Amino acid sequence: MAVIENSKVTIVGAGSVGSSAAYASLIRGSARHVALYDIATEKVEAEVLDLAHGTQFTGTSDIVGGSDISVVEGSHVVVITAGAKQNPGQTRIELAGVNAGIMKRMMPQLLEVAPNAIYVIVTNPCDVLTVLAQEETGLPPERIFASGTVLDTSRLRWKLAERAGVSTSSVHAYIVGEHGDTEFPLWSKATIGTVPILEWVTPRGDRMTPDELDQIAVDVRDAAYKVIQGKGATNYAIGLSSARIIEAILRDEHAVMPVSPVLRDFHGVDGVALSVPSVVSAAGARPILETRFDDRELELLHRSAGALREVADSLRD
Repeated sequence: MAVIENSKVTIVGAGSVGSSAAYASLIRGSARHVALYDIATEKVEAEVLDLAHGTQFTGTSDIVGGSDISVVEGSHVVVITAGAKQNPGQTRIELAGVNAGIMKRMMPQLLEVAPNAIYVIVTNPCDVLTVLAQEETGLPPERIFASGTVLDTSRLRWKLAERAGVSTSSVHAYIVGEHGDTEFPLWSKATIGTVPILEWVTPRGDRMTPDELDQIAVDVRDAAYKVIQGKGATNYAIGLSSARIIEAILRDEHAVMPVSPVLRDFHGVDGVALSVPSVVSAAGARPILETRFDDRELELLHRSAGALREVADSLRD
């Protein structure tokens, strides 16, 4: 597929995450047209107006929006951020019941006006909601997937880059699994440049230890809770990571990103949405079946799948 001309992305949900995703898409030039949709008329119109006032400074992208679902028409990508937000002390999984109901009501309406779009689910718990939305719509798994651990991976690379004394782009490491408490790093494949992570000599003249890496993984996993505790929501980084996914689709990049599609026979995991390295292009997201895990990582992948399957099953009852 070629790069999509006159591209349009719609962000569904004008809360802190959706507005940040729209802002990031505008300033990065992720799409030619950015739309913001929310049923809260006053809120969405105010956000669109505020964003529109800055379009002199955002290059060729423009912004429209409102509370009429017709604003979604013609979208090549639809990013869903609508739903109840995660409160301090609340896990992503605890959000599942409320947001599953919202997703069930919303998806048929969105599909009616944007039947050919790629759908990216950011609303938490994004993995569980992706499974339910894919079942509800019957869309091919590559056309509906969660933003998954793209942000968690960015958090990991930032921490490793600081410790290693290199730029984040020189760190090659992934968080995979659930976007949440059972996520884990693929340490067996992590490198700085071409150097395995445990062999890299830092500016201090030492090397990172397995215990230190374990603590970094915990810090990354719990990063959102820390931000939510301090300011009530995470929004800038998830907005930026959403914009990056949008670009990979609209520019047909075939970029490798740890997004979360519903997996089919992936190392024994089936029917669960989990983040794994996937090729993201204009066709959507295709998991890389050749991804290798060591024995411990494979065990953690199946543990993550089991935890999410349990939640999805409880919501189907």
